Amino acid sequence: MFNKKTLAAILTLCILFTAGMITAQKRQVMLDRVVAIVGGSAILYSEVANAAQMIVEERRAQGYTSDRDPMNEGLEMLMTQKLLYNQSLIDSVDIPGDVNSFVEERLQQMINQAGSIADFEKMQHMPLYNYRDILRQRVTEQEGARAMRAHIETDVAVTPGEVTRFYDSLKEEDLPIIPEQYVYAQIVRYPSSQEEAKQRTKERLLEMRERIISGKSTMSILARTYSVDPGSAMNGGEYPPGPLSQLTPPFADALSKLKAGQISEVVETEFGFHIIELIDEPKNNLYHYRHILLKPTYTDEELLEPTLFLDSLVSVIRADSISFEDAAKEHSQDDLTKMNGGLVSNHDILMSNPNYANVKYSSTKFKKEDFGQGKSFQDYVMISRLKIDEVSSPYMSEDIRNNQLSKIIKLKQIIPTHTASLSEDYLDIEMMALEMKKEKIFNEWMKEKIDGFYIFVDPEFRNGEFSFPNWIK
Repeated sequence: MFNKKTLAAILTLCILFTAGMITAQKRQVMLDRVVAIVGGSAILYSEVANAAQMIVEERRAQGYTSDRDPMNEGLEMLMTQKLLYNQSLIDSVDIPGDVNSFVEERLQQMINQAGSIADFEKMQHMPLYNYRDILRQRVTEQEGARAMRAHIETDVAVTPGEVTRFYDSLKEEDLPIIPEQYVYAQIVRYPSSQEEAKQRTKERLLEMRERIISGKSTMSILARTYSVDPGSAMNGGEYPPGPLSQLTPPFADALSKLKAGQISEVVETEFGFHIIELIDEPKNNLYHYRHILLKPTYTDEELLEPTLFLDSLVSVIRADSISFEDAAKEHSQDDLTKMNGGLVSNHDILMSNPNYANVKYSSTKFKKEDFGQGKSFQDYVMISRLKIDEVSSPYMSEDIRNNQLSKIIKLKQIIPTHTASLSEDYLDIEMMALEMKKEKIFNEWMKEKIDGFYIFVDPEFRNGEFSFPNWIK
């Protein structure tokens, strides 16, 4: 499954572009034509027009203007994506995450917004399965291109000397501005009935499994009714064939042991509990399956219990009977922070994403945008109400795996907005230097690869401005 924190923004742009492209293609079908070919992949005029529109809307939102023609910029963006995706196929670069899961989740959201599948198909002027295929191909190309670029840049690193030289080369007006940052600690408590809730969930799934095996129901019917996986529930729990590498290890291991038509025992992953059915025998190491996902659920009383515990603990801390740090060591159930006095870092986020799993970038300083959306944003809401060294009242939240919990936090430090310096913001400057070095290496790679690919560009676009002039041959 996709890691939402790293992919959400890019994939959202991809979906917006795809939706616009599909609509535009219906309107412009009589006028559409191929305007570029990269390798064996064609690019249509309507695709370029929609890419250009997306670029213009981005610029408006950012208050940014450019003298470059957005049509040429959109065309180059698409040609770059096509080249990277084609090279990823040549080099057998795996796409991280589950494209099918994301596509099905996005489709479910769009159908909910439309009201029904029939309304959705009417709005898109095509059957759902056609839209699914178009969307899947677009997301696959987008993610294949991202994976290829990550592969190109995987071994790029910078030395401390390079970081210092990069910093010294910046003019004063080019020095980055670091927005306000927050350092805080937390004490986390889960419902004490967590194990009982897990057992209840397993028993529900075992009951469903028995109903399926006995012929009283089917996996697809039960998945539509009970599964909480937004990426597959609407499709009866079914995913199109895909490699095991895209799946979380316990799920992949259970699936690999099944025979066609067989249903697994209950499988626990970081996403919850599953039963899995292998639909047919794997072909070319692609597994076609359906599943039901359930998460542990709690009564209101069970959810309130850790909140009441923390409410009493807050009173003791505020009365100076125990320090927040000692209370964290003694009472917090967050193994990542409790032995450090509850001090919160981004370590869990880094470890959950293999593209960013470098502990050197672990930090206890959080900008507003680092808190994300939904439950995680609640931490920022609480922080914004606190003074330094003040402790919050308890509130309900979720951990990175969407397990329900209650927590209290203590604001330890506010770092004001400031111009970056090597002494205070070395990691930020190092990342800037690293990104610049990656960009340089990527550009050199692109120039060389463009020369080795078959490229055709329509005469209408050949006099436009390109970052890589050798697109025109």
